[in-house]
Amino acid sequence: MNTVGSLLLFITALIWGFAFVAQSKGMESVGPFTFTGIRSVIGAVTLIPWLILNRKTLFKVTDGGTEPNGNDNPSVIINRAKKSKILIIGTLVIGFVFFLASISQQIGILFTDNVGKAGFITALYIVLVPLAGIFLKKKPGWVVYLCVVAATIGLYLLCIPKGSGFSLKKGDLLLILCAFLFTAQIMLIDYYSVRMNGILIAFAQLVVAGFFGLIGMFFWEKPTIREIYDALLPILYAGVLSSGVGYTLQILGQKYVEPTKASLIMCLESVFSVLGGWLILHQKLTLREGIGCIIMFAAIIVCQVFGNAGKKG
Repeated sequence: MNTVGSLLLFITALIWGFAFVAQSKGMESVGPFTFTGIRSVIGAVTLIPWLILNRKTLFKVTDGGTEPNGNDNPSVIINRAKKSKILIIGTLVIGFVFFLASISQQIGILFTDNVGKAGFITALYIVLVPLAGIFLKKKPGWVVYLCVVAATIGLYLLCIPKGSGFSLKKGDLLLILCAFLFTAQIMLIDYYSVRMNGILIAFAQLVVAGFFGLIGMFFWEKPTIREIYDALLPILYAGVLSSGVGYTLQILGQKYVEPTKASLIMCLESVFSVLGGWLILHQKLTLREGIGCIIMFAAIIVCQVFGNAGKKG
């Protein structure tokens, strides 16, 4: 594992973890559509310099074939019509799924009582991604199934108060939906990232999320300039650092670190979300919720490190 790549991904996890605090604080002044829309637009603008630096290969499209060294396979040639189809469908579908994941997370944070809890529930995608591979005929080993059971137990302890039965809070349900949507987004990126420029994908998904977010803002929230100004610092953090810098560092870091280890490092965002809630918002988890967090995080780590154990074929 390359030290530089690992450091970049660690910084990414740190930025994303504390972004849960920014998202929570920002919505004390503006609504979720406003926050998501403006944040995404700022993030897209932040990526413009990277687009310029990569302008020569920005719209290069392959059919997904690569050499062992990671370079595009020169034998894989596609016509202009197929190239346009991949570019248009890829950017729009990924962007829309990313928007749905982002807005469900944002609304979920609005209705949850703890940003640390939000971070851990969102991190459930780390376990869901290997399971999604079943539909691509990539069946996981028995360790993954054990991790899913453990994560479910942890999720129950984290989200369902003692004596409340099986009821879930509105925010928790939305964050669980968010985890599934981010799973879909990750699978889409896995498919399209070997066909399209990664920075173009990051830029496009932020543009699409910004577009739909601003539409929601104008139709349902209609914030005043004063309200946006009051939320400016959290919006700038989430836009410039979490969206712009975070996605860029992820792209750069994953050039040097294999996907499984990269996912393990990035899932540390859940730990940093708890730390951020404790340091900045003075939030605390109950013992029951803390045990749930520990079980979920252990399941995430075991799934990523030993996920291939017991796998057939």
